[in-house]
Amino acid sequence: MNFDDRNDTAPAAAPVISVSALNQAVARLLERSFPLTWISGEVSNFTKASSGHWYFTLKDDAAQVRAVMFRGRAQYANFIPREGDKVEVRALVTLYGARGDYQINVEAIRRAGVGSLFEAFQRLKEKLDAAGLFAPERKRALPMFPRTVGVVTSPQAAALRDVLTALKRRAPHVNVVLYPTPVQGQGAAGKIAAAIDTASLRADCEVLIVCRGGGSIEDLWSFNDEEVAYAVANCRMPVISGVGHETDFTICDFAADVRAATPTAAAELAVTPRADWLGSLRADVVDIRRAMRRAVGEASQTLDGYSRRLLNPGAQIRQQRMKLQALSTAMMHANRAPLALARHQLDRLGGRLGARKPDVTAARSALAGLQHRAGFSVARQLGQRRDALAALASQLELLNPQRTLERGYAIVTDDQGAIVRAPGQLRARSTLNLRLAEGGAQVDVEAVRPESVGF
Repeated sequence: MNFDDRNDTAPAAAPVISVSALNQAVARLLERSFPLTWISGEVSNFTKASSGHWYFTLKDDAAQVRAVMFRGRAQYANFIPREGDKVEVRALVTLYGARGDYQINVEAIRRAGVGSLFEAFQRLKEKLDAAGLFAPERKRALPMFPRTVGVVTSPQAAALRDVLTALKRRAPHVNVVLYPTPVQGQGAAGKIAAAIDTASLRADCEVLIVCRGGGSIEDLWSFNDEEVAYAVANCRMPVISGVGHETDFTICDFAADVRAATPTAAAELAVTPRADWLGSLRADVVDIRRAMRRAVGEASQTLDGYSRRLLNPGAQIRQQRMKLQALSTAMMHANRAPLALARHQLDRLGGRLGARKPDVTAARSALAGLQHRAGFSVARQLGQRRDALAALASQLELLNPQRTLERGYAIVTDDQGAIVRAPGQLRARSTLNLRLAEGGAQVDVEAVRPESVGF
């Protein structure tokens, strides 16, 4: 590495560099030598600055290193590390030039040991999303007033007690059907899927809750299973997923029709409180009573109107017969009067037309004579114009330069294309162009004779 020393002019002296330049060179050397690398360790001295940057020490049993995670990267972390947390960070090895401290710049952070699980979670999520299991149009609305709620969880789980407590508090009239299953451990995913399939097949409930309490990603891993996702998506009744705490997300959450933050929240979403239900029923009773009173009143008024208009059938028939006769007479008069008037007007107009019809015989004879005279005049003028045109053509032919050239004359032009008319336009050893009757020629002038030559 070469450094420019502007203060030392001795050619043999070693270069002198500043501390800043040294630290910058070391930082570049470290960044080139160590690309982005995953590093595991324990978090110590964690500090979150007001700027949003994270500062902490990453250590193991034998060593430690300072670490910084800037706000632009920290905002994408799914948890905030605490003292003593085992983590894995993806970092760039560098040097903080202001203090000369060696440190790592953290790009991403995850809990230790969950990297492979998280990657498997992401792969499965992308696969099922591409298959359409998470599509919004597949989501079903929850029933307003379910009578029976199904619960898929472990009978020993605290989540079951939370769900039952919430349901009893909000809607004690609702029946609960438990579909027991282990919620973690070897083979738990298949048993969870089987319990969901059983609930769908039996159709004992209007809505199904799939739940368990919080835990680590390993504890919740049974709900990140493809078989469970398809069982939830294919269930015949709407499914509420209440797995883990508010910050926990599983594949089951994405496949379910509704995700709840906790099992208690899932129970609250599944049923409408009894008080709300009774209040709605009381309001419906009041509305129905009002509607019935209004319908009865309107029917009574309608009946009174019909009774006032009701007549004796015989009188009604006589009244309709008289009305029919009046209409028949009016129709007969209405047809005869316009027909007679139209006939009278037709006769009158026919007489007026006969009186005013002109005699066009004489006009036709005069028109035929004018046509004959016009045709004769046009033919005579056309002949005169043709004779005049032939005479003009003959004169034009006499003036045609081509005829002059055919009699042995030539048109002489210089090398600029100007017509030569006098010897003064000629120069010795110049070139002239001759245009003849047929073709042309180019000649060189040897000498010029200014005297006139007679013919």
